[in-house]
Amino acid sequence: MVTTTTGIVQSRTLRLTEPHVVQELQVDRSVRNGFVVVEPTIASICHADLRYFGGLRKPEVLARKLPMALLHEGIGTVVGGNSGKYAQGQRVVIVPYIPGYLLHGLKPEECCPACRGEIPDNYCSRGEFLGSGTDGIAQSRLVLPEPCVIPIPDSIPDEIAVLTELCSVSYRALRAVKDLLGSARIAVFGDGPVGYLTAAMLHHAFHVDRDRLTVFGAIREKLDQFTFAQTEMVQSYDFLSGDRVDIVVECTGGRFSESAINQGIDILKPGGQLIAMGVSEEFVPINTRDVLEKGITMYGSSRSSDKDFREVLKVMEDEACQDTLRRLIPEQYTVVSKAEDFVGAMESALAHKDWKKTILDFHW
Repeated sequence: MVTTTTGIVQSRTLRLTEPHVVQELQVDRSVRNGFVVVEPTIASICHADLRYFGGLRKPEVLARKLPMALLHEGIGTVVGGNSGKYAQGQRVVIVPYIPGYLLHGLKPEECCPACRGEIPDNYCSRGEFLGSGTDGIAQSRLVLPEPCVIPIPDSIPDEIAVLTELCSVSYRALRAVKDLLGSARIAVFGDGPVGYLTAAMLHHAFHVDRDRLTVFGAIREKLDQFTFAQTEMVQSYDFLSGDRVDIVVECTGGRFSESAINQGIDILKPGGQLIAMGVSEEFVPINTRDVLEKGITMYGSSRSSDKDFREVLKVMEDEACQDTLRRLIPEQYTVVSKAEDFVGAMESALAHKDWKKTILDFHW
């Protein structure tokens, strides 16, 4: 096990150089004051990773961002660093969003409006996001500032902790309407992992009961997993005459964003809130007439900050929450020890798009 307190640490970095091609490189990482060295142990694959790996982003985006190590959802073990806050071998969650003031040795007020608290803190113009323009978790040594390394409570097993990042994104989006969640009727569009974890956070973090939470999806077998919510099939639901809701959360993305957003607009009450979380590579036509006539507020969110991670970990200590999240975990993990293993895992995830998350078990 290679450790360091100052200077340089070497990292085996699995970089995507072009779609479907991953090369292993030895990269020197500098370790500054207040930074921690983490060895990634378990990670999960996001649709964003698959879009890069499969060449599904626009050519100009790929040209700007590659080569790059993928992955931003993961946990690891502290193996060194220049920090007195963490013990060797400590389990930690990796926060992929790194504010600019931490990267550049600035005070928050010296960085940007986000770091100064003038706009949401997850929109720093000088920050970085792992696996999106800078090397992500697919490497043997990550060097991260202390706030981006969060200890995992003993009561949370690894297979639950690895879902913290995705849960934190849902939690962050819902924070925008937290004052309404005590009595609001809410609809979540999307029966995939993002929809499932968003509904789970509504139920476990914000205590929205089944009578006030409806999930819309297209596949009955997936919807059957949402035992803590009411469910409806989009193919057969009458959105124009059905029950009205106060809040809609769109978690579909891609080509389904258009229908989900516009169906959400149909069922929202006047003055309702629409939160968009699904990512689409193309522009999405929206029924602006009804947005205007109903006075609907639209809000977009796709990233979180370390504050959201810390709140989510508190929620995850509840065994009932763990039971809910465990439905997304596969029975077997995919072992990754070299570039070929990583390519195989990505190709498999790209081809099958299983409802459950693909979990990678790193053997460095």
